[in-house]
Amino acid sequence: MGESLAALIRPLALALWGAVLLVSTLTGRLELLLRGVFHPLVGLSGVVLLAIALQQALQGRRERRWNRSWALSGLLAIAVLLVPPNPSFSDLASNRNSDLGSEVELDFLLPPGQRSLTDWVRLLRSQPDPQLYEGDPVRISGFVLTQPDGPPQLGRLLVRCCLADATPIGLPVHWPKGFSAQADQWLAIEGRMGVENEAGQQRSVVLPERIRTIPRPARPLEP
Repeated sequence: MGESLAALIRPLALALWGAVLLVSTLTGRLELLLRGVFHPLVGLSGVVLLAIALQQALQGRRERRWNRSWALSGLLAIAVLLVPPNPSFSDLASNRNSDLGSEVELDFLLPPGQRSLTDWVRLLRSQPDPQLYEGDPVRISGFVLTQPDGPPQLGRLLVRCCLADATPIGLPVHWPKGFSAQADQWLAIEGRMGVENEAGQQRSVVLPERIRTIPRPARPLEP
């Protein structure tokens, strides 16, 4: 009996990790970790692991004793299945560089009210003159991004592949008196673009007219 159970440890661990990949793909968990274009590859990898697990179980390979490494791997897979990912975007952003590099591009084609937070950041970095946008309508959403040397901004995470290469971006917001912006809180803001002085220089700032708390989007990462 002991040898029979020991023989199942390897295929069971492989099957559990295959289940992790499939469940993460089908339930939307990957949206918190990985760009959508790579999701089919993860799901396919899960199917392959399940096929290998089935093959090894049918071969009936005999193990004379428990393999501790495979057993621990299986327990870890169970833990991943039971505890869904819940990363703190604000904490992650505090340890990342916000340089967009060659991705910055000038785009006046979208009407101001249709620009996302990412559109605004790219536009302001490519053409930073705040007078160009003063009074423009703003309708954006994002998470509260804490700043080490100032009030929090409204932010997003841009990814090429996954959270490992995430680039944080943010827009300064003139928060209404008495409003407390909590880290990682998701907000939708409607208002106008204004101008403020920061360290002797003018910069664009969002002047909110309406702030709503919203659920975290199903797809919080942006390409």
